[in-house]
Amino acid sequence: MSVYDKLTQLGIELPPVSVPAAAYVPFAKTGNLVFLSGHVAKKDGKPWVGKLGENITTEEGKLAARAVAVDLLGTLHAATGDLNKITRIVKVMSLVNSTLSFTEQHLVTNGASELLAEVFGAEKGAHARSAFGVAQIPMGCCVEIELIAEIG
Repeated sequence: MSVYDKLTQLGIELPPVSVPAAAYVPFAKTGNLVFLSGHVAKKDGKPWVGKLGENITTEEGKLAARAVAVDLLGTLHAATGDLNKITRIVKVMSLVNSTLSFTEQHLVTNGASELLAEVFGAEKGAHARSAFGVAQIPMGCCVEIELIAEIG
């Protein structure tokens, strides 16, 4: 099944690439790798603001991470021209805006990781990953995620 068939099956429409909020580009390619800049969580097209452990639950954070993954897929499509060219999602790094006592950043990040595995399949979608709790994310967003993918 093509990646696009899977996205259709999941009811996912790829968004256009977001305009960077500062002095950077949405993606950079070198060799057979594409590096996607951090994408922040959005809800209804606006920054998904909040802090895990304070006013956002782990389940809500997981939904925010999934929403970020959808935006990342839109940027990855723009970077490659065809998501079927992706041979592997190599690395995901997730920043979770959280309180000092919140320790479920890894569960929040599963929202993105699980979607990537579902879209690309277990082998191509499996990736190395880091999930960090941070004091703040731009615009007060609850989650920011960056990604590295390999192109065939």
